Amino acid sequence: MPGEVTVAGLGGNKGVAFGLGLFPKPWEGNCRTGIGMPLPDRIGWIDAAVMLLVLGSAVVVGLWTSRKNRNAESFFLGDRSLPWWAILGSIVATETSAATVMSVPGKAFGLTGMKFLQLAIGLCVGKMLVAWILMPLFFDGRLMSAYEVLRRRFGERTRVAAALLFLMARNIGDGLRLFLAAIVLQELLGWHYIVCVIVIGAVTIAYTFFGGMRSVVWNDCIQLLVYVAGGIGAVFVIAGLLPGGWSQWWSFAESSGRLQIFDFRFSISDPWNFWAGLVGGAFLSLGTHGTDQMMVQRYLSARSSRDASRAVVWSGVVVAAQFALFLFVGVGLAGYYDRVGGDGGNPDRVFVTFVVNEFPRGAGLIGMILAAILAATMSTLSSSLNSSASSLINDFWLPRQKQTPSERQQLAMSRWLSVGFGLLQILIGIWAVTWNQAVIDNALTIAGFAFGLLLGVFALGVLTRRVAENEALLGASSGLVVLLIVQFVLPVWEIRVAFVWLAMIGSVTTFMAGCLFAAALPGQVSGDGR
Repeated sequence: MPGEVTVAGLGGNKGVAFGLGLFPKPWEGNCRTGIGMPLPDRIGWIDAAVMLLVLGSAVVVGLWTSRKNRNAESFFLGDRSLPWWAILGSIVATETSAATVMSVPGKAFGLTGMKFLQLAIGLCVGKMLVAWILMPLFFDGRLMSAYEVLRRRFGERTRVAAALLFLMARNIGDGLRLFLAAIVLQELLGWHYIVCVIVIGAVTIAYTFFGGMRSVVWNDCIQLLVYVAGGIGAVFVIAGLLPGGWSQWWSFAESSGRLQIFDFRFSISDPWNFWAGLVGGAFLSLGTHGTDQMMVQRYLSARSSRDASRAVVWSGVVVAAQFALFLFVGVGLAGYYDRVGGDGGNPDRVFVTFVVNEFPRGAGLIGMILAAILAATMSTLSSSLNSSASSLINDFWLPRQKQTPSERQQLAMSRWLSVGFGLLQILIGIWAVTWNQAVIDNALTIAGFAFGLLLGVFALGVLTRRVAENEALLGASSGLVVLLIVQFVLPVWEIRVAFVWLAMIGSVTTFMAGCLFAAALPGQVSGDGR
């Protein structure tokens, strides 16, 4: 995709499309007073009140939950006493970003239709495997970090390498997700891009700083309800604009083939077939939910391994229902633009195009969509800040202290590290304005490599006993090389591999290479052998 394309801006604002080929350059925002924050003409006071209510409630929840934080364990894990259904809501909200809310409708708007749900099947399978294979490891002792499992099996170097890989992938990826959310908010609100980044980042930092994991989880549950309500509201708005209402919606969906879910034709370049969804989705879910400290931290906040397993398994069902809702929105958008004779523009941004141009002003509905974007973004960012601070504390700082710091010192360090990672992600979000779309895509892809490689290392630890630390690290290095070849070399030869296969390729290569290195370079197993 080109980095910049000249187009007519949305909402009557003409400019140069930036990054995603749709929005004006962030530094050319349509705010009336430089980087000030006036109430845009396109929204009313009710819309603004809804948006401010979401922002304010997040901080209030953070302050309310902060009274229970006595030490680092309560800050990072909520004293391991959170109910399973709240953790379920937090898992779902965390794996949903603003990019998901805005782009999933575009899949159904295009010819993919409801085939996206095939990926949800694989995600459910992967989560069941996490509950069955990995969950017992996380509850073997009072762990604070997912990567303590690797230290026990291989040694300290593997734990440090895994934690470092997680920190880099998580903060680069979430900084760019903040960037993507900010350019959507800029178009909807008319504020300067940098203001959008700072507002989202600052509110997220505030409630994460005070409330820790309790604040993150309870805010995630509220934010899940907010963006689902936004999706339901969009469904009724679209239905109201169709002359035939629901019957016309359904008739168009059937006649256009957008209700088809299963496609059993196999193609390595097509992510929307059954095999890619089932196999690739399962490996993807195993990596993101089985080796990511951001998710593992939620499991450790549960009252028991059984509660954590229940939360992660049922989160797959809720995510599938959530996908179905936003895909249904996309089908309705396709029916609407088919009626009015337009094409809706870029499919990945057709939802925001519709909101800007067609949503009724001053009724609170635009405010609900703004709140949905804010909710989806903040839920991911807050989880990222808390888990990054947890990993740095438990995988790097505490193991290197000659004398264990006091509980008050650990709590203070935990809070300020959350602030530090929040500022880092804000800087990445602002810096990303100088990148083009190709750089952003590649950065997100490389960040996504991490969890396939980590899954391969975890598999070496769980499924083998002969592979030692050196062989595991060599296996991960081999997996990274293969992923870089698949992503950047094979396309030169017109061979493209769909994104859903990358986690499987990375993990399988890491596992096989580790076993081969162990056979060629036999050595004693590192760690304590557990």
